[in-house]
This record gives sequence, C-alpha cells and structure tokens, in this order.
Amino acid sequence: MNPTASQLTWSTLAFRQQLSSTRRGARLARLLAVTKLHTWGLPPDVTERAELVVAELATNAVMHGHVPGRDFELALTYTPSPLPGRLLIEVSDASGDRLPRPADEVPGLSTGGRGLTLVALLADRWETVPRPPGGKTVRAELATSSGI
Repeated sequence: MNPTASQLTWSTLAFRQQLSSTRRGARLARLLAVTKLHTWGLPPDVTERAELVVAELATNAVMHGHVPGRDFELALTYTPSPLPGRLLIEVSDASGDRLPRPADEVPGLSTGGRGLTLVALLADRWETVPRPPGGKTVRAELATSSGI
C-alpha cells in the first residue's frame, strides 16, 4: 500500500455586517475590519492597505450612496490559498444610480473621486457591480503574500 499524502485544506474566512449610513457607521466599518483582519492573522501591510480601502469605500457609501432609512454593508472574505491569498472587501449601499469613478475619469476640475484613485493604487483590482433591487457593491481585491 502506498501511504497517502495528507491534503491541506484551506478555509475561507468571512465577515459581514450591516452598518448605519452615517459617519459613525463608516468609522465603525474601518475599526471592525481592522479588528477582524488582526484576528485572522493577516500581515500588517495587508491590514494597513485594507484599512484605507475600507475607510474610503465606507465613506463613499455614506456620502454618495446614502438612501434615507437604509444601511450599508461591509463584507470581508479571506481565502489564504493558493498563495498568494486573497482578501476581498465589499461595501454595498442602496443607491445604484450613482456609480463611482476615480478622479482621472471625471471631466473638468472635479472635487471628488480622489479616494477611488487611492483605492485603485492600494487594491490589486476593484470594480462596481449592481446589487438588486436598486443598490451597488464596490469590490476591492488585495493579494496577500502569506497565509494563516
């Protein structure tokens, strides 16, 4: 009989939280994300990048995606393997009619959109997808160099 090699299994870790569409809710999203990523043992460089991305996306959800009486949602999904691992950050709001664009895509002398330029620099990839029945989700993906 041949001995069987043990197979490594990687668990995907997930966190999801509804938050009030207020400045306090945006700040809480950032604090919850950092706490969760520390708990999961992600490296400091990934946690710091993720903190800035969550802060920007949550602030945008509150400032530009706010619909009275509706919350926004923060979701984090960490898949440690295959290396590099992947951290997916998703912030969903109830306003699907205003899609975010970085400042370099906005014509004229825009006073907004610079935060999404920062997201584009910090994340390996980002996108906006519809969230039925009338909202949107902004996703940012960060590669991680080490697993748990």
